[in-house]
Amino acid sequence: METVMINKPADIKPQHQDRQPGIEKEMTPRPIYDTDDPGYGRLEGKVAIITGGDSGIGRAVAIQFAKEGADVAIAYLDEHEDAKETAQAIRKYGKEALLIPTDISQEVNCKNIVDQTLQRFKRVDILINNAAVQYEQKDVQSISAEQWEYTFRVNIFAYFYMIKYTVPHLQEGSSIINTASVTAYKGNQTLMDYSSTKGAIIAFTRSLSQSLVEKGIRVNAVAPGPVWTPLIPASFDEEKVEKFGKDTPLGRPAQPVEIAPSYVFLASREGSFFTGQVLHPNGGSVINT
Repeated sequence: METVMINKPADIKPQHQDRQPGIEKEMTPRPIYDTDDPGYGRLEGKVAIITGGDSGIGRAVAIQFAKEGADVAIAYLDEHEDAKETAQAIRKYGKEALLIPTDISQEVNCKNIVDQTLQRFKRVDILINNAAVQYEQKDVQSISAEQWEYTFRVNIFAYFYMIKYTVPHLQEGSSIINTASVTAYKGNQTLMDYSSTKGAIIAFTRSLSQSLVEKGIRVNAVAPGPVWTPLIPASFDEEKVEKFGKDTPLGRPAQPVEIAPSYVFLASREGSFFTGQVLHPNGGSVINT
């Protein structure tokens, strides 16, 4: 557990990782995913599925959910050491972690995630669609059709697949939370496909919330600003990584533990009057949409 101050700029070293998704244990400094703040039992007895739950925002959400009383199924690609570290942190709070390595860009694998979760925990109450990829390109001509399609398959197709197979098992009071991004609103000149998927997530969230409201299932999104996660050194060169997040009004990127409370709020009874909404933990950027 980290006890360092999270409201001070991280001393981010120039670094780059030649793979996506990135590996959290190779980052300098390591992201902060937990603090010594107590949980309050707000998700006691619940079961959550989190895609991309091995590291970054997903890891912080998984641990905060466990601290609040939930068991967690974590879907991830192949970052096995990161996933094991997250599972250990979850079990430290007396909750169970189910690790499911798989490629969520394929529909059948999303069905299997839900099936394995039900087999293990007999229920599912919360779905967090969070996993994503991004590949920086200097202009639209540099984006291949293959990259464009794969980014959409991971970042938005998988959200649809996960929801399709989870919804039949959700009860009144259940919650779906989708991870969007500030780029959905501001755009990003070198992340056009990524930003486009995040815009699609906003529209999907709003539409789905209307579709499921009569069933008592709430659907919301979180649109973080820059966050210090493995996706950053996996996406950008060393110079951009060192400067990452310093252009926010707060002058720094967020730590994952600062984003996780938005998910706890939306998943708990405290967020019971929220559906079709987007929370914006982005370091001070004003979003009037």
